[in-house]
Amino acid sequence: MAHSKRKKLNLNVKKEFQRWLLGRIFLAVILSAVVAALILYGYARTEICDSFYTAHVAIRRVSDLLWPVVLAGSAVSLLSGMLLAVFLPQKIAGPLFRIEEDLKAIGKGDLTVTITLRSGDTLQDFAASINETVAELRERVKKAQDGCVDLESSEAGRQMTEVQRQGCAALKSLKT
Repeated sequence: MAHSKRKKLNLNVKKEFQRWLLGRIFLAVILSAVVAALILYGYARTEICDSFYTAHVAIRRVSDLLWPVVLAGSAVSLLSGMLLAVFLPQKIAGPLFRIEEDLKAIGKGDLTVTITLRSGDTLQDFAASINETVAELRERVKKAQDGCVDLESSEAGRQMTEVQRQGCAALKSLKT
């Protein structure tokens, strides 16, 4: 099976799955940023002690100093979370798409297919497990195909029923 060079980032793969995952991640990032900002702002709104009133800078609340920091921190966390949300689903959807395409070929009877993912892709273990299962299935089918060939060439092969002949034909149609 010829493998074409795939793009690193394809946002058109498994669109529904990616939208679902993006929505969940964006929601989590936004909620965490808002909660963190509210907590920090809540703590910062308490009035400072009398001893700080004599400081060089006259500040009534810590929130006056922390508000720009809270905004900057929230903006940075939102930006990094959104970048994560754009690229994380591709790490799952890309390998799932590749596995699904190879499983379609296996389902059509091509037991020579092996699932290959890019190095660093998620689901490597899952693809390896499927490859092991297909290899075991390939061996069993090959033995059954050999048994059909032996049976057809023997004396008993002439006495095979139509169902048995169809079963052997179906086994021979599988690519091992």
